[in-house]
Amino acid sequence: MMPGEACMEGRDGGRPRTVGHSAPADSVPANWPNRAASRMLEAGGCRWHLQRMGRGPGMLLVHGTAASTHTWRDLMPRLARSWDVLAVDLPGHGFSGRLPGGSMALPSLADGLGELLDTVPFEPVVAVGHSAGAAVLLEMALDGLIEPAQIIGLNAALKPFDGHLQRFFSPLARAISGSRAIAALLARRARDPDAITRLLEGTGSFPDARGIELYGYLLSDPDRVGSVLAMMAQWDLHGLQARLEQLRTQLCLVAARGDQAVPPGEARETARRVPGARVVIQERGGHLAHEEFPEATAEIIEAVCAQVPGCGPGAGGAGSGSASDGEIRKAGNCGSVLGRGD
Repeated sequence: MMPGEACMEGRDGGRPRTVGHSAPADSVPANWPNRAASRMLEAGGCRWHLQRMGRGPGMLLVHGTAASTHTWRDLMPRLARSWDVLAVDLPGHGFSGRLPGGSMALPSLADGLGELLDTVPFEPVVAVGHSAGAAVLLEMALDGLIEPAQIIGLNAALKPFDGHLQRFFSPLARAISGSRAIAALLARRARDPDAITRLLEGTGSFPDARGIELYGYLLSDPDRVGSVLAMMAQWDLHGLQARLEQLRTQLCLVAARGDQAVPPGEARETARRVPGARVVIQERGGHLAHEEFPEATAEIIEAVCAQVPGCGPGAGGAGSGSASDGEIRKAGNCGSVLGRGD
């Protein structure tokens, strides 16, 4: 081990993980989910918070807007039984700093995360992204920054604002994204648990008290709120949408039937444009179904990966590619598994 390098040990007692020139995560509260797996790492001019645990093929987890590694708090240890799992806080989120220049645009986040993976180093065989995190992973794959065998989008937010929504929302978001006063006002509002509850339930999910507490902690900080507003203001998916047909990585979109933020129909629209893409309908849960039902979500991920040779955690990290659609439905209590254009 080189001087300055540190090891991270998974909760399952697996072998220690070397993570570049990392440092203890002193800024992370002692009671933060999976705190023992947390480290800080400088890469690409940004200070990143990441968590790593487990053993096996590499699996990368990327959260969505306004979230952090906490969103994987119950799912990650479950996946770490079979995979070497790395979860990161996106720039400006959780306990990661902002990128140089402060950009929160999709290409910048993808490039920054690519530099982090080079620094760790980490090569994911499977990449799982929730909501906007799925867009980051697809951008990385299309740019050649990652080459996983499988990308899985959980309630993936891949559709840009169009028409009158774009004309109204984008200028408004840009106008308020740089306002410290607005960020401070929203942060004060987030200290009210009832406000956080209403916000999350508006997505079709009903998180437990711990989930509400964690989101409240994150969103009560004006700097984090400012990063979220900046990401919303700079978010443009038209370039990604124009390139989706070029994707050569296996893509599976898991859509919760109760998602009020990203309706399942959007997953079907995206799948029609990506060669070989599939859609899995998760019967229970809303936009945060992976937090509400982590065991069912883990079973879906494992069953999907078992269908792709070289993707699952079998001998030598190679999946058999033999799992059937019926096994996916059984694994996650899914209503349907759809092929491209179904």
